[in-house]
Amino acid sequence: MTEQHRPDFVRTGLLHDFPRLHVALATIAAGAIFVALMLPSGQVQAKRGALPLPVNLEWDAPSTNVLSQAEIHLEEPSLSTNSAEESWQELTVRKGDNLAKIFERAGVSATEMQEVLDLGSEADTLKRIFPGQKFSFQLDQNGQLQALRYEEDLLNSTEIHRSDDTFVAEKVSREPETQQHFAAGTIKSSLYKAAKDAGLSDGQILEMAKIFGSEIDFALDLRAGDKFTVLYEDQYIDGKKVGRGSILATSFTNQGESFTAYRYVYADGSVNYFSPTGVSMRKAFLRAPLDFLKVTSNFNMRRFHPILKVTRPHRGIDYSAPTGTPVYAAGDGRIVQSGFSPSNGNFVVIQHNGDYTTKYLHLSRRSVKVGTRVKQGQAIGTVGSTGYATGPHLHYEFLVNGVHRDPRTIAKTLPKAVALAGAEKARFTQQTAGLQQQFAALMSGQTPTKVAAAEPEATSTRKL
Repeated sequence: MTEQHRPDFVRTGLLHDFPRLHVALATIAAGAIFVALMLPSGQVQAKRGALPLPVNLEWDAPSTNVLSQAEIHLEEPSLSTNSAEESWQELTVRKGDNLAKIFERAGVSATEMQEVLDLGSEADTLKRIFPGQKFSFQLDQNGQLQALRYEEDLLNSTEIHRSDDTFVAEKVSREPETQQHFAAGTIKSSLYKAAKDAGLSDGQILEMAKIFGSEIDFALDLRAGDKFTVLYEDQYIDGKKVGRGSILATSFTNQGESFTAYRYVYADGSVNYFSPTGVSMRKAFLRAPLDFLKVTSNFNMRRFHPILKVTRPHRGIDYSAPTGTPVYAAGDGRIVQSGFSPSNGNFVVIQHNGDYTTKYLHLSRRSVKVGTRVKQGQAIGTVGSTGYATGPHLHYEFLVNGVHRDPRTIAKTLPKAVALAGAEKARFTQQTAGLQQQFAALMSGQTPTKVAAAEPEATSTRKL
């Protein structure tokens, strides 16, 4: 065949170039595949998503060349993973719910619920549920229970998680954050109203009364114009108040006489309140043996009896209070009588250290037996109106060597409080030095150096 009879693509040289082109492409592709196969799987994975590998094929081709450049992308097949964490679902206990209903609503099988309950005492808290409490469940993609969390309250929860083919339970407790608050008030009509206006809770009012219970009879001694100050703690979880903490320091001015007490924690964890010099606020006897007091009759040797209609000695004090109000032992001692008589109703008698005796009459209920030893402040019964009584009240008597004494005045002659000494006194001074400085600054209206004062949250109350 002559040159002129050959096809154009032969005469132009394309027939010779196409084999070389295919060979080049095949060589490059084979090399790339070889490299990919030789690389470790971790390296291959690391290359996924990288920029494409350009392969430029430059050759002397005429302008009519239909393939001047090629790009080859080396991509691994996508690998499916199941590493996504299973999500939690939270359920709130409804009225009428039981454990079976809650687990069923969460999609947990009865078999798995039984496995959880078989943990025994570790899962007992799950059986005590109340409306409003929270359950959280974590199930895998196959609907199998992996973990659950039960919130007993804001501070305590039970967490259960799967471990191999069984479940493991764990009790979890959160430590609340504490914030200090300072409150002050002046009594106009009653301690209770003044303290509530200052932002104190019922529990804090009772605690303050107990701290000064050996110095002040809060039924008889209070007067308009008496003042109090309290530095206390509030407890918070995630910024939400969950409770009241302890009273750290407090003062009370009664009829011009002032008392101040600081909280002291012993090395064994026990707590007591002391004066600034380390004298215990707890004396041998309480001035009054119950809370929220309203006196209707005082010590009177010529009192007209409202039932018998005769004038006869009234050798004690009557404290009016609602039926069921707790009555406390005025001091440490032993129960020598606990019984009933037509005139006294239910009554309790306590012997204290041989010389002192206290009597508690007209109780609605007695909670101690003869021979029992009791501590100061321990409940021994409740206020009632049994025996010769016109209404619910406590009749309280105090005897010294068998002779009745006025409970209002006998306190001045009672045994003095114990004072700290030696190493314990030094420990008290070290523990309360900063607290005393802070409390003194608050009472004088200054900003404490260790605690930043915030704007008042309520009348007569400051958050620190």
